[in-house]
Amino acid sequence: MSTAHSARARARIEVTAAIKDEARRQLAAEGAAKLSLRAVARELGMVSSALYRYFPSRDDLLTALIIDAYDSVGEAAETALGAAGDADPVERWTVVCEAVRTWALAHPHEYALIYGTPIPGYVAPETTVPAAARVALVLIGIVRDARMGPGLDLPPLPADLELEAERMAADFASDLPPAVAPALVAAWAQLFGLIGFELFGQFHRVVEEREAFFRNAARRLAHGVGLS
Repeated sequence: MSTAHSARARARIEVTAAIKDEARRQLAAEGAAKLSLRAVARELGMVSSALYRYFPSRDDLLTALIIDAYDSVGEAAETALGAAGDADPVERWTVVCEAVRTWALAHPHEYALIYGTPIPGYVAPETTVPAAARVALVLIGIVRDARMGPGLDLPPLPADLELEAERMAADFASDLPPAVAPALVAAWAQLFGLIGFELFGQFHRVVEEREAFFRNAARRLAHGVGLS
């Protein structure tokens, strides 16, 4: 690559980062539904036509921000799992859940973007799926490792859930017993429900010792997916 091409590539990376940073500032101030390419361009001293060369539409910019947010929380989960080393399965699960909560508290507006109220008129494309799956894959991996090691302790499935459990397992955990799949989905929903309640003020005057409360709840979720 020539020096001129390298300089243009670096400049594009820098401008793209500046656009995203300003968009995140607008998310914090106005919310995702009010994100405007024209407003971003104005704040950066750019003409709108120049910004469109980086992001052709508001939805393209939203998608980039969503992927960045998913990748960021996914990296936090993966790093926490690596740091947990050879801890027992329940501890590894709990450490990962705590890392996700810590990330959310540090990035409330990005959390709201990916786990909050859907944005009117926006439909996330398939390109968001790999990043969105990172936290789930970490948690599923912990369950998979436990099955190969100490084993899983799950109650039998109710008869009316057997077919749905088999469908779920085929979709995202085909190497695990079908009974694990609905337990994982329930744990997933409860994890982000717990974090969302804390982040959006639903625990005000209800839960005071929030770290201890969350850690205990995360351990219960671990038991719910068969970890012991």
